[in-house]
Amino acid sequence: MAASLVPPRQFADARLENYRPDPDHPSQAEAVEAVRTFAAGWGPRTGGLFRRGPKAPERPGLYLDGGFGVGKTHLLAALWHLAPGRKYFGTFIEYTALVGALGYADAVRLLSGASLIAIDEFELDDPGDTMLMSRLLGELVQGGTRIGATSNTPPNALGEGRFAAADFLREIQGLSDRFTTVRIGGLDYRRRDAAEAAVVAGESAVAALPDAAGTTVDDFGALIDHLATVHPARYVGLVDGLRTAGLRDVRPLPGQTEALRFVALVDRLYDAQVALVASGEPLDRVFGEDMLAGGYRKKYLRAISRLVAMTNAGARAS
Repeated sequence: MAASLVPPRQFADARLENYRPDPDHPSQAEAVEAVRTFAAGWGPRTGGLFRRGPKAPERPGLYLDGGFGVGKTHLLAALWHLAPGRKYFGTFIEYTALVGALGYADAVRLLSGASLIAIDEFELDDPGDTMLMSRLLGELVQGGTRIGATSNTPPNALGEGRFAAADFLREIQGLSDRFTTVRIGGLDYRRRDAAEAAVVAGESAVAALPDAAGTTVDDFGALIDHLATVHPARYVGLVDGLRTAGLRDVRPLPGQTEALRFVALVDRLYDAQVALVASGEPLDRVFGEDMLAGGYRKKYLRAISRLVAMTNAGARAS
């Protein structure tokens, strides 16, 4: 499991140099410099008494806070690439799954001594998991490991960034004073060059998908039922080697449990850069209004952003 804790394929080449800040949102360029400053702490400190190289940041943690699609994961992956030696990159869910599989003590032993633990999409909606991660990170920081983390702020939140940051710092309690918070504004890059809604390709397009390696076609309802039989930590195995997925007869999700499982799958599909070709209801309308108004709103909005991007990719490929 530890060997899989690396940036997703689409961020394998993510660097600060190829991050494209939006000139209309200066906080994006400022975030690049914040990551560069944080990474400078790993640089050599040579050159004599008065020229000792970059000064390490005072805080061992960096938290990137902002809306969907402003490039937080790109910047976190770029930071991971800059870190020396042994380092890990994963989502919050992947780290909690690691602890569940190995046990807390063995997970601490495995991760201890790493130069960086990068946590994408830090989740705050499960108090137990949040406290577990807070305790884990506290032990790792004491051993010299540095932490990078991201989380999402709903794009229409008043004072974008502030509330998510406050929630994050409150939940990690004793670690809060160890993090530098960087707020990133901007538009969702996934929608800059795409339609504003998920593309419905239609049944004929789904049926025309080739019966070949890297392509799969499933009934949407059957897929949702199947997800109930697989632990979300293993969804990455479901999408391994997949390039295009066809979904027949998409319809609204029946409840919160099914919706959260689907969100976890969407994250894995997006990480693997899978193109979606679907029939039935638009995939960005599978979450009910009650879901979008509830406590998991951020998860659903992130999934919608990704579904729009993946169905646009499917339309271009088909």
